[in-house]
Amino acid sequence: MKIFFDSSALAKRYIDEEGSDKVEKTCRETDSFCVSIICLPEIISALNRLRREKILNKNQYRKIKKALINDLEDSDFYNLTPQVINHSIQLLEKYKLRAMDSLHIACALVAQPDLFVSSDQRQLAAAKKTGLKIRQV
Repeated sequence: MKIFFDSSALAKRYIDEEGSDKVEKTCRETDSFCVSIICLPEIISALNRLRREKILNKNQYRKIKKALINDLEDSDFYNLTPQVINHSIQLLEKYKLRAMDSLHIACALVAQPDLFVSSDQRQLAAAKKTGLKIRQV
């Protein structure tokens, strides 16, 4: 199954929180793992915020970062092409979305996955309206 992960969902694979179990289950279902090119920097940003808040220590951060990068090595990355940007603009004009959330959906529209996974309800609602099959984690 080709599955597209939004950053909010994929981060749950590395930080134990509500929905982490669903993410692990979903990861076991995939044979094609897809993400937007912005996914890695968004998760690294969140991990660094957790470091600044002293929720993660330096060693935990390094271990999680290494696992994340290793997991993404075999992923299909979708770039911010003119087609993706156009989709994103249309999504922003039609739905109440943040820019990054619209970019993830736009990349997913290009990727044409079997499933779009996120933890953001507003993003999922918009993704569903575009015809993507969704899963909330």
